[in-house]
Amino acid sequence: MSWEYVEQKIKEALHLHRGNATRTRQQIINWAMDDPKLLSTLVKPHMVGITAHAIQRVVSGKTKPEPVPQAKPEDAASKEDSFGMDILKTIAGGNTAQFGQENYNPPRRKGGVSQGHIDAINAMIAKNGDKSD
Repeated sequence: MSWEYVEQKIKEALHLHRGNATRTRQQIINWAMDDPKLLSTLVKPHMVGITAHAIQRVVSGKTKPEPVPQAKPEDAASKEDSFGMDILKTIAGGNTAQFGQENYNPPRRKGGVSQGHIDAINAMIAKNGDKSD
């Protein structure tokens, strides 16, 4: 079980998906599900962390594993193609989420100006007009 085998499979997937890292990653995951040699070589350096995580889940009472979605390379392509459009729709919608604010309320529309505000501005203009003479 050599790392050269993993490198060869990664290069093959990169060639297959024309250098697209996201599609390549999904392809390697799909191949690893059917290829025990590829899976074990990929996982071996991370076995200590994986085992520690599994033990912690059992100790904390979270023994039921979370389901892993089976994404296919075609799914990654459609998500990748629509990513930019999703950002534009979010920005154009006007109701964008603000960092650190779970319940974001968009600003209220501008209302009419009160008569007191108008009088204050007119008084400032009149006062400035007297000084310039």
